[in-house]
Amino acid sequence: MPIKTTSTTSKLPDAVEEFRQSCGDLEPRVVIYFASPQYDPAALSEQMQAAFPSAALAGCTTAGEICGSKLLTKSVVAMFLDQEVVEDAACVVVEQVQGEPHYGEALWQVAAHFKTPLPALDLRKHVGVVLIDGLSGGEERLMEKIGGLTDLSFVGGSAGDDREFRTTQVAANGKAYTNAAVLLVLRLPHGFDILKTQSFRGTGKALVANAVDEAHRKVIQFNHRPALEAYAEAVGVPSAQAAALFMRHPLGLMVQGEPYVRSPHRVEDGSILFFCQIKEGVELQVLDATDIVTDTRTALEAKKRELGKITGLIDFQCFLRTLQLRDENQCDPYGEIFSGIPTVGFSTYGEAFLGHINQTSTMLLFR
Repeated sequence: MPIKTTSTTSKLPDAVEEFRQSCGDLEPRVVIYFASPQYDPAALSEQMQAAFPSAALAGCTTAGEICGSKLLTKSVVAMFLDQEVVEDAACVVVEQVQGEPHYGEALWQVAAHFKTPLPALDLRKHVGVVLIDGLSGGEERLMEKIGGLTDLSFVGGSAGDDREFRTTQVAANGKAYTNAAVLLVLRLPHGFDILKTQSFRGTGKALVANAVDEAHRKVIQFNHRPALEAYAEAVGVPSAQAAALFMRHPLGLMVQGEPYVRSPHRVEDGSILFFCQIKEGVELQVLDATDIVTDTRTALEAKKRELGKITGLIDFQCFLRTLQLRDENQCDPYGEIFSGIPTVGFSTYGEAFLGHINQTSTMLLFR
């Protein structure tokens, strides 16, 4: 098989040896893995690179893992892609994403690897995977800079740490990093597609961010009133009860009727801190949760009809979606959606596609 996926809960180094043996005769051009933070990120990256020395390797820590039709915890999951799927790959690291990261230099390294200027790369066959330290707060700037420097599509997610919110790490080519992002650019001879799906509908209730602290992802005022007070009124509850509705009623930046979700995180002195930045003056709409399983199944079935066949899939799923699936006892029905498709993924601290978003699944589909 040109794409193989597998998972393990074994400790190091046995976990890596299991991966090596499971590949058999497959010689992967690319290895992508997602690991519970109970695995030492540096040791895992080093051992994975030693086991697959000729592969471009990228990974990160998680808030839950996905493999095949299972939503897992305390595991490592991996996808192995051979040259039939990935003709070539460039893997670069952007360090100091909270400081002065060298985005241009990283993308120059990509161009040098492919021996082709970025504007000359075939956008139908080249796609980027982005993994970033999920506690860095650097996702918006990273995606803005990438979008300003190249027309390549990037999709991915922010590393997690099982909801401890202490430290998250990314890995590439035998090393692990904090305060960094990994950019993995793939040349796919058969092409690709990207699917963004979220399970919310607009309510028509608008909130305009009049006063914000972008650096801390804080909204101080909505509609010229304290943010919490305005939000609570919009969802129809007293301010003291509003935080309990954050997961089911986040806010959405509406683009042609499509919500790009901004999820509230917590309350601070009448202000609301979010999991992503909200710019001053932006109008958002209160959203109402719908059914994740039904919506995801519908979206993926539509892509299957459009593409004819999906040979593999990486699912970057917000950890808040995973929490909702657990709360509703829907993890197994969700996993069954991907039955028959080689699938890996992880529960993220934010999703990347045309920016930084929340409570969404962004999926890379291999054709």
